Amino acid sequence: MNPVRDSDPQGDLFKEPKPASNGVNVKIHPSWHEHLKEEFEKPYFEELAQFVKKEYVDEVVYPPPKAIFRAFDLAPFDEVKVVILGQDPYHGPRQANGLCFAVEEGVRVPPSLQNIFKEIEAEFGQPLKNRSGDLTRWAQQGVLLLNATLTVRASLAGSHQHKGWEEFTDAAIAALSRERESLVFMLWGNYAKQKGAHIDRSKHLVLESAHPSPFAAHSGFFGNNHFKKANEYLVEHTKEPIDWL
Repeated sequence: MNPVRDSDPQGDLFKEPKPASNGVNVKIHPSWHEHLKEEFEKPYFEELAQFVKKEYVDEVVYPPPKAIFRAFDLAPFDEVKVVILGQDPYHGPRQANGLCFAVEEGVRVPPSLQNIFKEIEAEFGQPLKNRSGDLTRWAQQGVLLLNATLTVRASLAGSHQHKGWEEFTDAAIAALSRERESLVFMLWGNYAKQKGAHIDRSKHLVLESAHPSPFAAHSGFFGNNHFKKANEYLVEHTKEPIDWL
């Protein structure tokens, strides 16, 4: 029995006690709900919600419903210090867990994340203490691991693109850029750079490089020193650095 279909997608995803006027109830961390509540009122989000609910009923969809907004739940709005942007959730069994580049505990670390780990070890000159692909340990320190699209049909990359998720995650990035100060945004690859094009660089540190995938990592991801630069910036602005190791 498939665990996704066996759950209640409507109950897991749409369960906020104060529904939007269009009837869409979204279960997301209250701090994020406050800053994104206008999005839930918009027609695109109602259409997105109906699409996602139907997909979870009719198809195998990742991540599990309770993990769709996990990146927001683990990194409340006022606690975000670093934002890493991804594109799509992984579309294989037990991979996607709601955090970009991350996989479920015990699942083989994907190539892009392996390269991220290699870069961290090179920057700090020591091996990782934790090689698990579940990056909850980063999220709990204020790293928002945000995919542009928050759901995907099994074995079909990009299947939930252009349904409204990109507009929603753009709104999340815009809210952080507008309402927070001295954040670090890591934009890897052209897609992330385009998505972060409107971040206010007078208020935040924006770090750009090639993507960590095996096809691009040697073209500028390796040696970008983003993790050390992020920590130096956080310390300069009286914030606790991230323990990337």
